[in-house]
Amino acid sequence: MYATYILLIVIGGLLGFVGFHFLRERIATEKSKEAENHAAMIVHTAEQKAQSLIKEAQLEAKDRLLKMKNDFDAETADARAEIKSLEKRLQQKEEHLDKKNEQIEAQTKEMARREKAIHQKEAEIEVLKKEYNEMITQERKKLEALSGLTAEGAKELLLQSMENEAKHDAAKLIKRITTEARENADKEAKKIIATAIQRYAGDFVVERTVSVVQLPDDEMKGRIIGREGRNIRALEAATGIDLIIDDTPEAVILSGFNPVRREVARLSLIRLIEDGRIHPARIEDIVKKVGEEVEVAIKEAGDQAAFDLGVHGLSNELIRYLGMLKFRTSYAQNMLQHSVEVGFLCGAMAAELGLNVKLAKRMGLLHDIGKAVDHEVDGSHAEIGARLAKKCGESSRVVHAIAAHHEEIPPESIYDVLVQAADGLSGARPGARKELLENYIKRLEELEAIANSFKGVSNAYAIQAGRELRVIVDGGSISDENAVLLSRDIARKIEESLTFPGQIKVMVIRETRAVEYANK
Repeated sequence: MYATYILLIVIGGLLGFVGFHFLRERIATEKSKEAENHAAMIVHTAEQKAQSLIKEAQLEAKDRLLKMKNDFDAETADARAEIKSLEKRLQQKEEHLDKKNEQIEAQTKEMARREKAIHQKEAEIEVLKKEYNEMITQERKKLEALSGLTAEGAKELLLQSMENEAKHDAAKLIKRITTEARENADKEAKKIIATAIQRYAGDFVVERTVSVVQLPDDEMKGRIIGREGRNIRALEAATGIDLIIDDTPEAVILSGFNPVRREVARLSLIRLIEDGRIHPARIEDIVKKVGEEVEVAIKEAGDQAAFDLGVHGLSNELIRYLGMLKFRTSYAQNMLQHSVEVGFLCGAMAAELGLNVKLAKRMGLLHDIGKAVDHEVDGSHAEIGARLAKKCGESSRVVHAIAAHHEEIPPESIYDVLVQAADGLSGARPGARKELLENYIKRLEELEAIANSFKGVSNAYAIQAGRELRVIVDGGSISDENAVLLSRDIARKIEESLTFPGQIKVMVIRETRAVEYANK
């Protein structure tokens, strides 16, 4: 029974295994068929899509080909139209050139014809020219025979006549222009100058520095000289000034080019005489102390001058140079007072003209700054002053005004001319300067000699201290117009030959006297 049961179980298991294997193969077969169907469907769908894409690509290619063909046809049409237009223009140009060639050929023929006619006329003119030359030669000979002058003589006579006539006309024109200019300019200039001078209240005669020290008695000369001259040598070495002790009673003369050193020597000698103790050690102490006091005085004088004119911003070096002018004179005129006066006059005239008053005063105050060191530096004081002003930071306008105030360089602005005018006014006004009598007389004689050197001058007189020159001329040889030219020529020669401050007026006087006698 148990064996049967096991047999049945084994048979059942075998049957189950066979069934399961059969079922699995069937399922696999069905899945394989299903996969094949699905793959066939995918291939079929892909083939359809491929055919569709190919058709679309073919259609797109056809469209592009058609578009490119249309574009090519359009471009070809435009190019053909442009070529036709160019051909038409070329044809027109060729026709135009043909016409021009025809015209040129016609003009060439006409020019050849005219050239031939001109040659004929030139030949005829040459023949006539020869005939005319012969006629002119004959007429010239007849004229020379009648007038008694050659052709060259007649030409010179004509040129001389024309020259005299031109001079006469020029003199009349100069006289008229000068008269008109003076009527307008002199009136305004005199007004401005008079206003400036009236507003300045300076001293009539300015202070003069001295170089002579008065002594209480002649015995003091020996004490100043000292034993074997040691005192005078010590004083000269300390101050750099020469002491001249001669036969002049109760006086010692100080000689030196530096005005500041001369002032230090003068004050030191006065202090020594007052103190009575004169020996080398005392001399050195006094000179040192006086030098310091003079430096302070120089600074104060420069500051005061700038303050009086309202000129600000000057460097300390320029202030010192200004103060040094207190001890500098020219024709006995104190240079610091002269500079202040010129600055004031510049400012007054600038105010009348509507110019910068402060700038004009600055230029006038500094115009002679070079005289503070002109005894130590080579060159004119105007050139030296310009260099000092530039070195101390002054503007180019101020520098040029200083350099041009004696016309060593040409003026560039109205301020330069103002400084020149103010400088001339300050130096030329009565009492401002003093000259030696010999130099004064010599200048008057030179003025009269210059005037008498001109042809037609009868007499010449220098009047008003040499500020005016009156020239008497012969009325028969000098006309009114020539008198104008003569006055200008004399003035130019005076400017070239003489050196003088201010200006000199040249007045030419001409008169005609008619004299007749009644007889019985």
